[in-house]
Parts: sequence; C-alpha cells; structure tokens
Amino acid sequence: MTQTGFEKTPARDRRRFPGISSRAYEHPADRSALVALRKLSGFDTVFKALSGLLPERSLRLLFLSDSVRVGETQFPHLHAMLRDACYILDLEKVPQMYVQQDPRPNAMCIGLDEPIIVVTTSLVELLDEEEMRAVVGHEVGHALSGHSVYRTILLFLTNLALKVAWIPLGNVAVMTLVTALREWFRKSELSADRAGLLVGQDVTASMRGLMKLAGGNHLHEMNVDAFLEQADEYEKGGDLRDSVLKILNMLPRTHPFTTVRAAELKKWSESRDYQRIMDGHYPRREEDKDASVTDSFRESAAHYADSVRTSKDPLFKLVGDIAGGAADMGGRLRDKFTGAGAGSGADTGSEGRGGATGQG
Repeated sequence: MTQTGFEKTPARDRRRFPGISSRAYEHPADRSALVALRKLSGFDTVFKALSGLLPERSLRLLFLSDSVRVGETQFPHLHAMLRDACYILDLEKVPQMYVQQDPRPNAMCIGLDEPIIVVTTSLVELLDEEEMRAVVGHEVGHALSGHSVYRTILLFLTNLALKVAWIPLGNVAVMTLVTALREWFRKSELSADRAGLLVGQDVTASMRGLMKLAGGNHLHEMNVDAFLEQADEYEKGGDLRDSVLKILNMLPRTHPFTTVRAAELKKWSESRDYQRIMDGHYPRREEDKDASVTDSFRESAAHYADSVRTSKDPLFKLVGDIAGGAADMGGRLRDKFTGAGAGSGADTGSEGRGGATGQG
C-alpha cells in the first residue's frame, strides 16, 4: 500500500508497523481464543455460511440509507484518519466507515464478509483530533483482529435470546453462549485499545478520550491521575459482597468499565511488550499460521493466574490466599510422606509458609 492519498504529514512523526500481526497487541485471553478459532479447519467457510442467517446485509443497507458514509467529500478529516490508521497497521483494504446520528458517544466495527466501522455524531463532537485518532485506530484494530465477525454474531445471538426468552432451556443455552462471548469481547476491547495507542502513539490522548467517555467534555474539571486512582479504588475497595456486585454489574456489559480500560492501557503503555513493538520487534502476519494454540492458552492461563495473584479485589485475594494455602498444605503433606526436610522440618515448614503467603 502506498502512502499516496493519506492524510498530510502529521505534526509529529509516528511509526508504521509493516506486516504486523494482531497477536502483537491482543490481550492474552483474546489472543488464545482467536488463535484457536483460526486453526479450526473450515472456520471461515462456516461463519460465512452463517451470513445468510445474520442481519449483516440488512445492517449494511441500513447504514447506507440512513447514515453518512465517510469519504473525501464527507467527513474528510475522519476519512484521512481512517486511511492513516490502516497505513500504520498495514491493513491493505480500508473498511467503509459511517457516521450515525446518535446522542450516545459510541463506535463499533461489525460485518462478516467485510468489516464496516460506525461512529456516532456524539462521539465525533466529543473528541478532539488526537483522541479521535485513537478511536479510529481502536476500530481498525478490531478489523485487523477479525473481531467484527464475532461482534456480529454476538449481536445476532443477543437478539435471538430475546426472541426465545419464553423457552426456558432455549434461553438458558443461548444466554450461556452470549455470556461467554461477552467475556471474550470485553477482553477484545482491551486489545483494540492497544491498537488505538499504536495508531495514535499518544497515551495522554488515549487517556483523555476514555475520561471523556466517562465524564463528558469537561476536561478542565478532570484529571488523569485522579481518574486512574478511581480504577485502583474500584479494584481494591469494599468486601466480598462488593466483589460479587462487581461481577453482576459486569456480566451484561460488552465493554470493560472505563476506568479499568484506562488503567489497563496505561499499564500496557509502560510495558516491555509495547516498547518492543515501538522498536520494530513484533510478530508478523505471515507467521500467524504457525502460532501455537497450546502456547496461546498457556499465556492466557498464566495471565488469569497472575491477575488473581496480584489483584487487590477482596474476592480474588481470598481465592489467591486459598490457592496459596492449598499449595503450602500440599507441599507439607508431600514432605511428610516422602521424608523430605527431615531433621529441619520446623525451619523448612516456616520458610514454605512464608513463601506461599508472599505469593498470595
């Protein structure tokens, strides 16, 4: 893809990532699911066959007839951002993009055959240029990862669940699948936030955009550090009852809470993984076929285990303590029956308990 026709040279240089694989920025839980799905023989064929059952064609006609298609003569600044984002992430085919009248600030990427990006008028009015650049990069990240396919299916299943709500077992089956898809989709949103940062390459702008989604266009009344402190307070605050309420509040959502997204993105922006990508060291698309499903699931499991171990949430801390205690008990039982540590059992037991507690 040549750079001809992309936006004029930005005020600052931004890196481009030729041939970058979406695995470079995907959240571990998102990546493991996608790697596994891509390995399934006939996966693309099956899901494209579903397109006849899904309302994709209807959605495309709806946006074409009742929204504004972004191009060189309509919302040209968004058109330039879209082409630039595709250039930076090396997405060869630029998705169609629409602006839809809606008082709620929102954006989405849907479609089975070809992804389309939709942003609402409220979002366009809310964000400045650099904040919007991160959002456009976010949606292009969805397109590169193939998230639009699963987002379309989730919309279909959610609508189906409403239609079969009167059938007890049918509704339970569909809602179980919907719940699982929502959990995956929440992780995919964290992936797309990272893609947005790779496109915008301005973590402050990404933070501002997330704050505006939470508090509106009142930046003079908000502070990034205080906003991130909210995420920390949310995670560690309350007791076990609050932990359960957090889970219940999250279940119906397709997106993580905004403060949590901001904290996750800030953490990733300071990580070695992000720096390596910026230095030009990242997995290439041509290597996707060789990606190991086992390794991806192992990374996902390790991420969840680390999340439980390091979480400040009361429920997760309890789970970590129980897990640590079980590991400690298992070690002591093993030593007792194998005779390990004989003669210095008291000292060994003390060190074992200390280590387990530290890890929990």
